[in-house]
Amino acid sequence: MYKHDNFYINGRWTAPSTQKTIDVINASTEEVMGRIPEGSEQDAEVAVAAAKAAFDGWSNTPPAVRGDFLKKIQEGLKARSEELAKMIAGEVGMPLKLSSMIQVGSPIANFGYYAKLAKDFQWEETVGNSRIVREPVGVVVCITPWNYPLHQIAAKVAAALAAGCTVVLKPSEVAPLNAFVLAETIDAAGLPPGVFNLVTGYGPVIGEALVRHPDVDMISFTGSTRAGRRISEVAAATIKRVALELGGKSASVILEDADLAAAVKGTVNACFMNSGQTCSAHTRMLVPESKYKEAAAIAAETAKSFTIGDPFGGSAKLGPLISDAQRDRVRAFIRKGIEEGAELLCGGADAPEGLDKGYFVKPTVLGRVAPGSTLDQEEVFGPVLSIITYKDEADAVRIANGTAYGLAGAVWAGSDERAQEIARRLRTGQVDINGGAFNLFAPFGGYKQSGHGREMGTYGMAEFLEYKAMQFKPAKVA
Repeated sequence: MYKHDNFYINGRWTAPSTQKTIDVINASTEEVMGRIPEGSEQDAEVAVAAAKAAFDGWSNTPPAVRGDFLKKIQEGLKARSEELAKMIAGEVGMPLKLSSMIQVGSPIANFGYYAKLAKDFQWEETVGNSRIVREPVGVVVCITPWNYPLHQIAAKVAAALAAGCTVVLKPSEVAPLNAFVLAETIDAAGLPPGVFNLVTGYGPVIGEALVRHPDVDMISFTGSTRAGRRISEVAAATIKRVALELGGKSASVILEDADLAAAVKGTVNACFMNSGQTCSAHTRMLVPESKYKEAAAIAAETAKSFTIGDPFGGSAKLGPLISDAQRDRVRAFIRKGIEEGAELLCGGADAPEGLDKGYFVKPTVLGRVAPGSTLDQEEVFGPVLSIITYKDEADAVRIANGTAYGLAGAVWAGSDERAQEIARRLRTGQVDINGGAFNLFAPFGGYKQSGHGREMGTYGMAEFLEYKAMQFKPAKVA
């Protein structure tokens, strides 16, 4: 049982303004595994005030020194990596081995990357008679999701701190325990008071208070498109910068000359990662009409290999969904797809056998999904793959681009060159070419209603920087 009674504000553990708490539920057992404070508007005020007061000192701290602090944080997280992997496996349900590699390995790598970037980044340059400098945007509020909780926190917080911003973090109340471990690690690293602040609670209360606060200069949010729309509305009143990473409905386009077995297996793997609870999951598999039967058979067989069960048991490849509400929502999508004419190839909306506890959903493949149907258009966020057929390449591109989203995707072809031709026509932020691996340091973000702004790598830190141009008389340019 992980119990936290205080927030981390201004360099110390601070009692919240209310006695209200939020239970954190283990996704596999449905039992309470932790308890955190439910923050109020007053707590938001205190946290923002601390961040504002700390900004001048932190923004003027030499970047190399900021990098040294980030390196200490990385080392602290590394020392607690086993604890974090078990914790997040409980919170989210990702099998322990994957949790260790992805849920913990990625944020540790991010803190190390930004520690180095802070020292190596070109903060100034001369252009004509101007000195161009990059400066931190100011006080940043980071609002993060539950599906990759510490990874999304690190992608924002490490980049913002490297840039010289001060931060107020509000993690998802569904998977917040790892954020407290980060706060403990930051405290042990000796980060100056107020540079990093942690508050928890519900989005409509403390989240909105942070977003509308006039002393907050930027919001970095990852979550649903609906919530992103609301954040944009609230933030518009104070003209603050907003970076959004929202939903996705990514298409994996398999061309006629692709290695069909490799492409289908790769697509299923990319769809089912983290039980399908990934914004960039390849949830739509587009295949030529002539390849449908073969592709459907391979997809169903691959999906059946995804054993579901206890994340700590060692044999499960697929854990539970995050909550009972999410489980019921995903099962409703499966039923809706069948009602709209899709062919159930494996899985289904029924409860898995032998799993009386936990928010489990069978790995499901639906064939003959029609373009424009619910499963083609709406984000399911569960282990559900839709197979859609196309007539020719122009039709494939039209279907792939035919949603409100544009976060990620894939193209499989007989050669990388041929795949790139189609990839350049997809309106999406990332495209995997013939199974290309995720790059932690490439820009991540989307087109259209998948949001705006980018995370990861130098592109992620640039989101937290402003340009300033200082003009000199030509003879005095430095």
